[in-house]
Formats: sequence, structure tokens, C-alpha cells
Amino acid sequence: MIDLYGKKALVTGGGTGIGRSIALTLAEAGADVVVHYGKNREGAEDVVRLIDELGRKGRAVQADVLKSGDIESLAAETAAFFNGELDILVNNAGHMVQRATIEEMSEELWHKVIDVNVTSTFLVTKAALPLLKSVSKDGKSDGKVVNMTSVAAHNGGGPGASAYAASKAAVLTYSKALAKELAPSHITVNAVSPGYIGNTPFHNTFSTAEGRTNTIKTIPLQRGGEPEDVAGAVLYLVSDLAGFLTGETIEINGGMYMR
Repeated sequence: MIDLYGKKALVTGGGTGIGRSIALTLAEAGADVVVHYGKNREGAEDVVRLIDELGRKGRAVQADVLKSGDIESLAAETAAFFNGELDILVNNAGHMVQRATIEEMSEELWHKVIDVNVTSTFLVTKAALPLLKSVSKDGKSDGKVVNMTSVAAHNGGGPGASAYAASKAAVLTYSKALAKELAPSHITVNAVSPGYIGNTPFHNTFSTAEGRTNTIKTIPLQRGGEPEDVAGAVLYLVSDLAGFLTGETIEINGGMYMR
């Protein structure tokens, strides 16, 4: 059993879907968790309530990941809650925003998709870096960063997902570059790449029932994934079991895409 007792974690987009499952899974393993949310305060506060029931400490913090000032405030609140330390950062927040072909895509929409998925990952990581370095400076403990990419980074995604696919490919490559850059500071950086994950706001919003059924037919394991499937991979990556693993991406898609 993986033990994260006493570890301090920040999960962006932690109030719903995959982020919710990640936050609760880390807490079940013993971590205290700051649950970031953008708009769903009720969802984030419910996650914090469940974290408290597990005997761990949690706090919900609102921030618009498109605003650098909000991200700085998120880092400051996280620092105050955790006494200036952070062991684990999970950059889960992201969105397709909307489906659009290149002919339908406005420059504004393009930049919004890139910013919510890529720029937010950069800004949150940069703001949290001093906190991560505070726990890894003696070399006895590694800071852990896990970024969220997607199978769309490999296959281009579905119809109207070009900007989203490009943004997730950028996150994947950025994770590799950051892994090299932060390795001397004893901070590992990895990514998880979900395929079709059911019971999430993403597919409830951007996929039809027929599309979901057809997608499942292409998956060798003949089922859609669950948020817990992603959370389990994140739990492994932030544990001591993955201490010699950095710059890697774990594909979580039931065999839909194999490298």
C-alpha cells in the first residue's frame, strides 16, 4: 500500500471529475490536499469535507488559471496552509472549451484553449516551484509534479479538437523539458495521458451518447475508463515507488493507443 502520510499536495481542478478522484485518492493515502477550483465551489468544498472525514486536512481555494494574479494568490494560500512547503503538484485543470474546425476557430478561441491547458500548467508550476524546492533541497525527499495530457496529443483528437490536441501535445513535451530542468533540484516531472474516461464533465459536455458507445468499441479492454483509473496512476507517480521515474507519460486508455 502506498503511504503518503504527512505529504502536502495541490491539485488544480480538484473539485470535479478526474481532479476530484485524484484529490481523494491522495488523501486516502495520507496526504493533506489543497483543492483548487475555478467556478465549482460547491464541488471543491464537498471534496474538502470528504478529505476531512478521512482524517486529513483539506482546503478549497478559488483561482482563475488564466489570470497570473489569481495563480500567485493560489500559491500564497497554499504556502500559508502548508507552512511554506509542497510535496506534490498535480496540474489537472484544463478544458477543450468548445469544438471548432479550423474554419470556425477564432484567434481568441485558439488562445483560450492553449492558455487554459498549457499556459496554466507553466504558471502554476512556476508559482509553486519555491514550495516544491523547500521539501527537496536536502535531497532526502523529491518534489513531485504530475501534468495532465491526453490521448489527443498522439492521435489529434476527435472532430473539432485540433487546438485541444495541440495544447495537450505541448503539455506532454513541456513535461519532458521540465523534467530535465528540475532534476538537479530533486523534483520529478511526469504526465498522465487519459483516453476515454467516463463519468466526467469533459465527455458529458463534448461527447454524444452515440459517440461514447462507438469509442468504447475501439478500446481493446472493451470498457471506458473511470476517474479512479487516472487517480491510481497519479498516486504511483507521486509515491516513492516512482522515485527514479521522470520525464515519462503514462497512457491510460485501455489499449486504445499503444506506444
